[in-house]
Amino acid sequence: MNKRPDFIPAFHFHWLTRYYDPMIRWLFPESGIKTALIAQAHVQSGQTVLDMGCGTGTLTLLIKQTEPGAAVYGLDMDFQALNIAREKIEKAGQNITLQQGSATCLPYPDESFDRVFASLMLHHLTREDKQQALREAFRVLKPGGELHVADFGAPHDAGMWIISWFVRWFEEIRDHMLGLLPVFMANAGFDPVREVAFYRTLVGSISLYFASKPASNDAVRNMKSL
Repeated sequence: MNKRPDFIPAFHFHWLTRYYDPMIRWLFPESGIKTALIAQAHVQSGQTVLDMGCGTGTLTLLIKQTEPGAAVYGLDMDFQALNIAREKIEKAGQNITLQQGSATCLPYPDESFDRVFASLMLHHLTREDKQQALREAFRVLKPGGELHVADFGAPHDAGMWIISWFVRWFEEIRDHMLGLLPVFMANAGFDPVREVAFYRTLVGSISLYFASKPASNDAVRNMKSL
């Protein structure tokens, strides 16, 4: 049996997981960020969507509620966070598939999803694991599929630089501060990659990113023939 990969639970300690949701609402404009992230993805009925590193399922549930006709999946390593997610989903009466697993080795076939989301997850990973998770997101996306990310980004002003410089001691955000996350996405094969928006928060600058998996050659030819 493969050794279970290491991961950082919510706020670093399992006993803090129960406080994750209220703390996130206090530290971030969570509702606005998640709503904007979903809006930029334009999820359609009939599409298949993965929330990679879904945590307690807030974004996962919101995706399903925004587009009930989409098939929504949530994956996370933290079983305690997944239990909270299940409770939320059952209370809301929604049909969402949750699974325990690692973003660095997604348990899904190639080209399974139309959209992949990663919200405030990548900064928990080492540089190598960030890059591997992005390669995995690219693998499971269909040609023309999209990756939508909300995470720490390069600060846009001096105040955010100071806050981010302090927070970097607690999370793996140095690469994010240096603006390397879009570089890692491009290196994984995504094209185009762009920053869509950014937010000033109590713990630093949060950016929203859009990245697309190029369509297949056949799809490109078909589009040109229309």
